[in-house]
Amino acid sequence: MCVALPMKIVSFEDKTHCTVSFSGIESKINIRLLPDCQVGDYVLVHAGHAIEKINPTEAENTLEVFRQLAEEMGK
Repeated sequence: MCVALPMKIVSFEDKTHCTVSFSGIESKINIRLLPDCQVGDYVLVHAGHAIEKINPTEAENTLEVFRQLAEEMGK
């Protein structure tokens, strides 16, 4: 099973790479497939690549599900 995580773009390194954040963890990814993204946009990230730009509300809802799962697993 493959999972793509919603991550928020926090900065650009160049035209093809950016830094994204997920639960306080930052990562550099390839953004070549989505050249029109901007800082503050949410993207789905799979295997180090942004594969789709997503609605901020949808991203926050998905992140909340991940938070709830993490809490449940920690009990």
